[in-house]
Amino acid sequence: MRRYDAIVCDIDGCLSPEHSGPMDAGALSRIAAYNLGAQESGDRPVLTLCSGRPQPFAEAMCRLIGNRTLPIVCENGVWLYDPAANEYVMDPAITPEQLEMIAEATRWVRRELGPRGVTIQPGKAASISLYHADTAILRSLTPLIESTFAREGWPLRVSMTWLYINCDLVHISKSSGVRRLIACTGLDGARLAGIGDTTSDLAIREHVAWFACPSNAQDELKQRADFVAKQPEADGVLEILARL
Repeated sequence: MRRYDAIVCDIDGCLSPEHSGPMDAGALSRIAAYNLGAQESGDRPVLTLCSGRPQPFAEAMCRLIGNRTLPIVCENGVWLYDPAANEYVMDPAITPEQLEMIAEATRWVRRELGPRGVTIQPGKAASISLYHADTAILRSLTPLIESTFAREGWPLRVSMTWLYINCDLVHISKSSGVRRLIACTGLDGARLAGIGDTTSDLAIREHVAWFACPSNAQDELKQRADFVAKQPEADGVLEILARL
């Protein structure tokens, strides 16, 4: 009998590199084989996703790892994508007024930060992710972004990942996304496992009974993990799957 029914896994830094280098296709194919076996036999937990990535990228990763049965969390909680029904559901807590506010904030970013070399990650519907080739320059803009959002009354949470600044609605997060995943599937948190690599994945940690990290994870997150793999990224995820 399996101890856990599902594993909620981040993408960047876990299944793919944080940087723009190629994915490990061999490791991902082994993860897909694991997942297909899990869904056919029911003897192991199915690996699903919880990511800040835009829905199209996350959906592609869902297909790549062979998840046919469990919804995934995309865009830091904005979307649930259900591969079984091929259905995309935005969090109903996001209002039309908030979507217009996101559009207004996006126009400000393009107008004020675009000339400084900041670009916006394509594909997001209710959040903004900012990129600059020089991460130090991007990080230095955080106070300006936060003060502008506060002055304009835009309720956006500003957080820095390895390479991006994420600007998310304050009431939408990976945590709210995992809560929706649990609610729509009937999964029990006591029978969930999780995998992450940065402190943003503490939002996964809080909803699962067992949590693991690949070796490249931030030290602060490793301290909260039940298991830390010896291998990085997708090889680390394979090590975690073997442990489970």
